[in-house]
Amino acid sequence: MSRKGNMAGEYKTRGIRGANCVVENTTESILGATRTLLEEMLKTNQTEMEDIVSIHFTLTPDLNAAFPAEAARKLGLKLTPLLCMQEIDVPTSLPKVVRILMLVNTIRSLEEINHVFIGEAKALRDDL
Repeated sequence: MSRKGNMAGEYKTRGIRGANCVVENTTESILGATRTLLEEMLKTNQTEMEDIVSIHFTLTPDLNAAFPAEAARKLGLKLTPLLCMQEIDVPTSLPKVVRILMLVNTIRSLEEINHVFIGEAKALRDDL
């Protein structure tokens, strides 16, 4: 919900987590998986772009063909602070994964935040 929405609640900064698997280590595949994930995170949490504080992207070490932040820029997030990082190479981790931590201003409580894990990435957070 944006500042234009319900003003009865108090705005707080909340983190929304998400992950999606990437088919292959190509620019198109990384940006496509990132875009799909970002769009679903925004839609599921009814978040407008102006409410995003910053976005942190991580990629597993087997992905290096593109910066996932490029997908956010192509969606119109020209002024939002974005940061791309590579994850720790844990041998038993799920391969070819892009993860997002999006910080947003919202009136939603922690319990109302919907974290988004797509496809095989759902295995990363079976508690959700």
